[in-house]
Amino acid sequence: MTASRDTKESVKETIYKSCLLLDDQKFKDWLELCDGDFTYAITAYSPEIRRDMTYFSGNRQELAGMVELLPKHNTDHSPLKRHATVYSVELDEDGKTAEAVTSVVIYQNMLDGINSHIDSGENRLFVVGRYLDTFRLNGGAPKFVRRQVRLETRRLDKGSHWPL
Repeated sequence: MTASRDTKESVKETIYKSCLLLDDQKFKDWLELCDGDFTYAITAYSPEIRRDMTYFSGNRQELAGMVELLPKHNTDHSPLKRHATVYSVELDEDGKTAEAVTSVVIYQNMLDGINSHIDSGENRLFVVGRYLDTFRLNGGAPKFVRRQVRLETRRLDKGSHWPL
């Protein structure tokens, strides 16, 4: 009972740490929390077309390449901050993997001159959704094997290339 509770707490800590690293734009450190065969996707359901939409889908290697190119992109550099609450952590029977569901709200702090109709320093809601995570448990720290960012928000601003 205590071992599974400790494992669940370790998974939660890894999720929260990932949020802090992403908030601080420490993308390479965030990728260190991910297993070698990690996959990442940003999706949302569209009621208009009655289908899932995929905004991004890639593996760890593709994400690493994207992270290297981020400084060269013409993006909105207004920082994103995550507010996350882990709803559940379920361990598989053999204790080798775990699945977690986390509610996430991401806010954006607008910088000077980015959008003339929005005051600088204003915070605005960027996206709302859930992290659907799968972890590999190897006795050490949990490693992300899969993250699906399942958005309720369906309209993303131009220039938002950052991992959510």
